[in-house]
Amino acid sequence: MRIILHILLVIIAISAVIVGGSSVYMLNYSLKPDANRDDTDSCYHQLYADYPETKQWVDSLESINALRDTFIVMPDGYRCHAYYVSTGSRNTAVVVHGWRDQAIKYFCLAQMYEQELGYNVVIPDLYASGKSDGNAIRMGWLDRHDIKHWLETFKTDTMVVHGVSMGAAAAMMLSAEDKPKEVSDLRFVADCGYTSVWDEFSLELKKQFSLPEFPLMYTTSLLCKLIYGWSFGEASALNQVRKSPYPILFIHGDSDTFVPTEMSEKLYKVKQMPKSIWITKDTEHAKSFRNHRDDYIKHIKAFVAHKNI
Repeated sequence: MRIILHILLVIIAISAVIVGGSSVYMLNYSLKPDANRDDTDSCYHQLYADYPETKQWVDSLESINALRDTFIVMPDGYRCHAYYVSTGSRNTAVVVHGWRDQAIKYFCLAQMYEQELGYNVVIPDLYASGKSDGNAIRMGWLDRHDIKHWLETFKTDTMVVHGVSMGAAAAMMLSAEDKPKEVSDLRFVADCGYTSVWDEFSLELKKQFSLPEFPLMYTTSLLCKLIYGWSFGEASALNQVRKSPYPILFIHGDSDTFVPTEMSEKLYKVKQMPKSIWITKDTEHAKSFRNHRDDYIKHIKAFVAHKNI
């Protein structure tokens, strides 16, 4: 009996070490910033390869010093960066990038708002991305506070928060919060955002490693809570959208396997009016603007004009 108990204790100890080590690996893998996060040259290169027309737009702004590097210190003391383009409008769009991305890669959307709608545009580098401080990605949950701070810094009568992928999740997570008092009309565009960090990580755990949720999701979420102050379960766009009083336009590609299309359909279902959804055809993750540019612009124009398509 004593030998059996000893064997069981050894097995439990080995299992704890394996699960603990796997949890550390998963957390680091998921939240580790891009190694080239401050390499703006490569980001511009990729941007111009995917959207050649943005080069002339960027060059024209830089020639008159209209593409402004802006840094602000957040209430918790870290410094965040954004690019800002002012048209003198009373309308402003905040364009939010995705996981391990940075602001430059989404200048195509900034150009759309500036040229097609005449909006001012704020394109922030989220925490641990681009030129912003930080050593761990926050998957949109704590980023919602920073985005609200950008809204307050550049507040105008009308504001749109337009996020893609993790940026869409961050936008939706913000959508249950009170808007700045000076903003009369606040709207959100969620392009291929996930329902929750738990759902997205659980999906990737199964796809990449063929592992079930238990126990690794639970232990890794607990580790995230202990180290970074938030858990996978609480980081829920679904819960926030359910409480959101603001208009939200959901956009998703019908061939998205990284963030499944069903996530936006679920988000749309729980959202009270006003809301709208557009599922793009033959489109993979975060490619709706690239594949359907004219229709994308049409939908955005209608959404900000309070029209339904």
